[in-house]
Parts: sequence; structure tokens; C-alpha cells
Amino acid sequence: MLPVLTVQSSSGDTIDFQVGIILDLRSRDSPVGQIGMSCLSMAYSDFYSLHRDYKTRLVLHVRDSNGSVVDAAAAALHLIQDVKVDAIIGPQKSLQANFVMDLGDRARIPIISFSATSPSLIPQTSYFVQTAQSDADQVQAIASIAEAFQSAFPKSASDDVITKELYKMMSMQTRVFVVHTSQSLGTRVFLKAKEIGMMSEGYAWIVTSGLTDLFNMVDSDVAEAMQGVLGVKPLIPKSKELQSFTSRLIRMFLQADDLDIKPADASVFGLWAYDTLSALAMAAERVGNNGTTSMKNKANVDPRCTFALGISETGPKLLQELLATRFKGLAGEFNLVNGQLKQTPYQIVNIVERAERDVGIWKPSAEVSRITFRTIIWPGDSKVAPRGWEFPANGKKLRIGVPQKPGFNEFLKVETDPSTNRTEVRGYYKDIFDSVMATLPYAIPHEYVPYPFYNPDGSQAGSYNDLVYEVSLQEKYDAAFGDITITANRSIYADFSLPYAEGGVTSIVPIKYEDAHNVFTFLKPLTKELWLTTAIFYFATALAIWILGSRSITASRDSPGQHAGIICYFPFFPGEGIRGSLLCLVLVSWASVANLLNSTYTASLSSRLTVQKLQPTVTDVVQLITNGDYVGCQQGSFLVGFLKNLGFKESRIRTYNSSEDCDKALMLGSKNGGISAYYDVLPHIRILLSRYCGKYMMVGPTYRTDGFAFAFPKGSPAVADISRAIINLTENGIIKEFEQQLSDNSACTVPDNNSSPTSVTLRSFWVLFLITGCVMVTCLLVSQFMYLSKNRPFLQRMSDFKAKILSRADAWSKYLKKSNPSSLPKTTSTGDQLPRS
Repeated sequence: MLPVLTVQSSSGDTIDFQVGIILDLRSRDSPVGQIGMSCLSMAYSDFYSLHRDYKTRLVLHVRDSNGSVVDAAAAALHLIQDVKVDAIIGPQKSLQANFVMDLGDRARIPIISFSATSPSLIPQTSYFVQTAQSDADQVQAIASIAEAFQSAFPKSASDDVITKELYKMMSMQTRVFVVHTSQSLGTRVFLKAKEIGMMSEGYAWIVTSGLTDLFNMVDSDVAEAMQGVLGVKPLIPKSKELQSFTSRLIRMFLQADDLDIKPADASVFGLWAYDTLSALAMAAERVGNNGTTSMKNKANVDPRCTFALGISETGPKLLQELLATRFKGLAGEFNLVNGQLKQTPYQIVNIVERAERDVGIWKPSAEVSRITFRTIIWPGDSKVAPRGWEFPANGKKLRIGVPQKPGFNEFLKVETDPSTNRTEVRGYYKDIFDSVMATLPYAIPHEYVPYPFYNPDGSQAGSYNDLVYEVSLQEKYDAAFGDITITANRSIYADFSLPYAEGGVTSIVPIKYEDAHNVFTFLKPLTKELWLTTAIFYFATALAIWILGSRSITASRDSPGQHAGIICYFPFFPGEGIRGSLLCLVLVSWASVANLLNSTYTASLSSRLTVQKLQPTVTDVVQLITNGDYVGCQQGSFLVGFLKNLGFKESRIRTYNSSEDCDKALMLGSKNGGISAYYDVLPHIRILLSRYCGKYMMVGPTYRTDGFAFAFPKGSPAVADISRAIINLTENGIIKEFEQQLSDNSACTVPDNNSSPTSVTLRSFWVLFLITGCVMVTCLLVSQFMYLSKNRPFLQRMSDFKAKILSRADAWSKYLKKSNPSSLPKTTSTGDQLPRS
């Protein structure tokens, strides 16, 4: 055993810095203390042999904590009060450091640990320095392994009863375990795990650096039990200094008769201990060169405790210099960030026989998906990566919950024989579930457990939300399937597979047929807007023809009736010059519109008189809400909340438990105790339309929702494999075949409300009306311009802004009299126009 000794200065000219060391020096369960003390002794000898010119020396005072928190605290208190140390290296364990660091904080003395790796230690006090890699750094590396092999991590075994806990874990689905314990407990765990068959194919074990680092010192039976284990430990860069140190360390342990451990390699904790003492000696030298001594002449009583502690003057400066120390040590770069050794890459090793095979390296900046693993030998001498979970082969079947209800069971019907209490499940969704189970690469023993929606007296006993919640509890059901829609609320409690049936919510309403013998049927081919626009353009065109015609025909004044006749037969007598051409343009453009309207009207009216027109009683949600109509949905579904979100009052929502009840309610209508529209998911809507052929039709938009899926408890490993099986069945067309068989059983074709004729809207003709209007206005403007250019006296008189209103009216009156035609134009036999009268 290494002696508990004090290393003193060899010269009176040097400045002494008192340093306490607290380690577990006699514990066989944890050899870190013995290795650490050996490395500290070697570091002390090597450092001052190399730096003989240093004006400072560390004086080491070693104390054994005996693996006890109380002994570690007592040793620290003695070193602070009596020895008046400037710093303490240790203690070894995190629980010990948790108490000792508080003493160091009160005395302003740095507590430096190379083996206490708990991440909870650093935030507590600035006087605690962690010169080891924190356990938090390992978490990311371990998570990288898990993600790479798609594994799940349960809690590791407890310290109480190893065998009981292992059997409990063996009965679980998880097959990946992380062991983060001391060497003593870890070795016993693996020995027992091998004994009960948990080190066989299909299992995966991962150990943290505390066990990985000390693997070279375990017995042969423990090493045999750990075959195939993956280990994580800090990556130590190779160097000549490290090789020389390792050789000397091993030789020292082999020559020491009083040491019961024989390491075959250098421990990372020993390397951290070596670098820690070197860093502390460098910091002490810089403090000493600044003229500070380790004298502590002041004493003070900390109000937080009942004993007196010497407040160190050197401690804060020593801490400041230590945190600023940077150098390349045996364990790699020594660099403290926020009082903690900077995170470095981790080495992932695979235990095969007595060796640790390097299979991968994790770097802090690397992403999980970019880690490349070499071939790994898993437990059971397997080269196939375990799935990370299995259904336990303990005779327990997976309890599959299936909704049991009197109606809406076209897709899934659940019946229980009261005499035998045997449950029979059949239907479309059951066929899909069986196909999915058959596709999985492993067998899942299961049984169907009914979930009754109604009590024997007819009252509601549960809902789909309740079924999903029961699955999350895993007390009665381990999974569930049926017409279970994925919703945001349900996903809080359970995990769902990919949908195996389409989603979407829509409504159906009763159909009413248009009466073809209605006296106003002749008005139906065109919409009101189109009728109104046609009339406006008819009269506008007639007015334009009259204006243009009055300027093209020179004759005596005629009666208004004669003017109307002129308008009707003027196209056959185009008159003279450009004015007659303008009139023709207006007539031609209007004739084009009139001919198209006439042909369209004729075709639409003929269709209406020969084909029955299907019309919904209600067209949209707004109309239902405005009218205060009642709407219905399936009882126990999510649709009640869905309809409330659409804007319906809860008092206007009625629920039904069978399609027959829905049919009766739709026939009655809102005013007679029924409903005006029924809402449901698309698969059920299609079944209703096919069952009640010709009575209902879908209206309004189809609201997007997720489809039907299998429900599992949160974190269930089966979800991923079942989702992949559903994808395969979809791509292979098997689910499509099931859907086709279901649709073939429908004895009716759903009426299509788009097959009947509809009224022609203004939108179909607005371009033609626009062209006609433009031609008409253009012709009028051209005619007016030509007339005004030939009647300049009139223009001059109209331009006289000083003329009175009566004068302007008189000018207009004479203008109209002058432009009034008197007779039709006359032509000679040769076609020459006769002179005007």
C-alpha cells in the first residue's frame, strides 16, 4: 500500500505551498485512489526534476478518506484548520466532494478533483475545479451510439438486489442497458447478467468511462461475462511521454508487494491526477513570483458554521492562476473552461476477449448520423446490431383494445359470446391489423380485449379518447386499433403508427329534386345576373342603333313607330358612308352575343326538362349556423369538439350511435327533432351514402384530419416497425385491395350532384358583353366626333361658356330637329344615291 506521507521542501530558499490530498487509499472496490496517488507521486518527482530552477515547491499532505463522506470532510477540515493548506486535491468521489467543496468555499481554498465527475458539482461554488471530464460529456457520446443503432435506454440496475432488478429488466421490452456504476457493483452486475442469460444475442450493454477505464484490471471471469460490451472513455492522444509514463507506472505497481492491483495500462484518472499536480505546481510558481507567500496570519469566523476557519490569502490567487493554466499534458490539452476540463473526443471500444477494440470516435462537434462504426461484436458473438427491444417471451400476450359498439361497425365488428366469454373480431380494420402483424419480422403474441362504449342499460360508458388514455396507462390495454383518428389531444397520451385509412371530415344532407313542371322553369337556364345583364345590353344596343341610325338616314320626320321599324330593318339598308358601317358593327357584335345566348339557353332548358336536378337542402356551414339548425355526429368521437370549433353551439349538436338513427334524424329535419346535416369521417360518410342510395349527398368542404391508426403507449418500440409494415402494405397494393373489396360490397352508386345541368352564369359571357359594350361606345364616339366636326357653328355656340343655360338648351333642341330623319334613302337604278331634299 502506498504510504500516507508528507512531501516537504528540500531548500529553505523556496516558497512552500501547502497542498492537501484526500483519496480512498485502501478501498479494494475502487482502485482509482491508489492509481491516482501513484500518479501524483510520479508527477511530483517528474515535475521538480524537470524544473529545478523553480522558486516554489508544493508540500503534499496526504489523507485517506476510507471511502467515507464523513472521513473525507474531517480530513479536509483538519487540513484547512491545522495544516492551513493553500489547496486540496480531491476528494475522490462526487458525494465526498459535494461536502468538502463547501468548506473550501468558506475558507477560499481551491478544491481540485480529478475523479469526481458529477455534472452537478460545478455550479455550486467557484472554488471547486473539475480536472476530469464531466459525466455530462459522456451523455452525448452514449446518445450517439443509441441513435446510430436506434436503441432505447431504460434506467440502469439499482444497488439493492441485483438479481431481482435484472429479472425485472429482462421481462421488459428494452434490450439496451447503460451501466454507470462503480467497478465493484458493475462487475457483479455483469456476472449475474451472464448467469441468467442477459449477455446473449439481442442484448446491448454500454458502460461509461468509470468501468471502461478499469476494464484491464478485472478478473478473467468478469471479462468473459462482459464480451460484446460497448464502452465509452475519453480519447487520450498517443505520445512518447505517455508511453514512457505508462511503462514506469506498470513497473512500479508490479514491484510493489503491498499493492493488490496490477493495471495493464494507464488509467485516465491517473493521467488526470498527473496533469492536475503539474498544473497546480505551475500556478504556484506564478503566484510565488508575484511575491505572495502562503502565510495565513488572519483568522475569521464564518457565520455559516460553528467552527473557525482560516481565510486563505493565497487561495484566490492560486485559483486564478490555475484556471488560466494551459499546457499539453499526458491526458491531452489541459484547459479549464468554467472550472471544468474542456470536453474532448470520446473513444468507443468493443470488449472482445481481454482486449478493447477501437470501433469509433465521437467528437463534440460531430452529428450522430456522421459517426462511422467499425464492425462490432455484440453479446452472443453476434455481428448483427440488436433492435434494442423485444417482446418478452414470458407467455404474456399483448392486449389489443378494440372498440365495441352497437352501430357504425361496418369496418370493425366486435361480439362477445356471453356463454364462453369469447371475443370475436372481424371486419376491414381487423384484416389490415392481421396483415401488418404477419409482415413484421418477429411474432407478437396478442389477444383482443373489447372496449365497451355503452353499458348494458344503454348509457355511454366510454369514448375513443378514453380508449386511447387507457392504452397510455397500460393497465388493461397495451395497444388499440379500429376507427381511431389521430388527433393532437390523443397524441399527448399515446404514440400512433402511420395512418392505414384516409382522414378528412365532411357532411351529408338530404337531397331534394327540382320540379321540371314549375311554371318558372324557363327562367332557370340563366342566372338572375345574366338575365339582368342581357336586358341592359339589349336596351343599350337599341338606343345606340337609334342614335346612329338617325344620323345615317336622311328623310322627313317620321313618327316614333316608324323609327322603331327603321331600327329593325336597317341592317338590310346600311345607308351611306361610314355611319352606316358603324351601325353594322354594333349590330354584328350584338348578334354574336344573342346567338350564343340563344343556343346556350336552348341546350340548358332541354336538359332541365329531361334530367332531374339534384339539389342539397343545405349548402354550407355558414347557412347551418345562421339558421340555428341542428347537426349530428357519431357518439363518442372527436367530432363534437370539432363541430364546436367550426362555430356550432353545443346545444345544436346531437350524437348518434348507429347509421339507422342518423337516417331517421336526417329525414325528420331540425324542425321536427332531427338534424339538417350529419358530420363524420370520410370512410363512414361513404358507407352511409352507399347504404342510403339517392337520399343524401355530400356538401361543403372536406376538412383535413389525420386518418385511422394503431395506438400504442408513449415510447413503444413497436410503433416504428408497424409503421414500416403499413408503408410496405400500401406500396404493395394490399391495403388498396382491401379498400376495393369494401367498395365492391356497396350496392349503390353515390349520386353525383355535378352531373345535372346548372344555370349558366354571367361569368361565362362577360368577355362577350365587354366586347359588345366597347364596340358600341366606340361607334357612338366616332359618330359624335364626325357630326361635331361638320357643325362648327354649333361647336362654337356650345363652347361659349358665357351663354345662358336656356341658350344651350335651345341649341340642343335645334340640333335634334335638324338631325331627325324624314325618309329612307333613295337610289337610282344604277345604284347612285339621289340628292338629299
